[in-house]
Amino acid sequence: MTYNYSIIIQWSDEDKCFVVSLPEWGEFCHDRGDTYEEAFQNAKEVLEMLIESSNN
Repeated sequence: MTYNYSIIIQWSDEDKCFVVSLPEWGEFCHDRGDTYEEAFQNAKEVLEMLIESSNN
């Protein structure tokens, strides 16, 4: 099955890291990473867990 979800990655001057938002999962669904690549990887892992838990 194919899922399509948004991953928004933005630099935060306040936090000095990349902040990730997963908007389809609510306003409090965020993660972070020191690099863009780390933030993206963390977002993918969280998204996989969210999809898996919602299918149970």
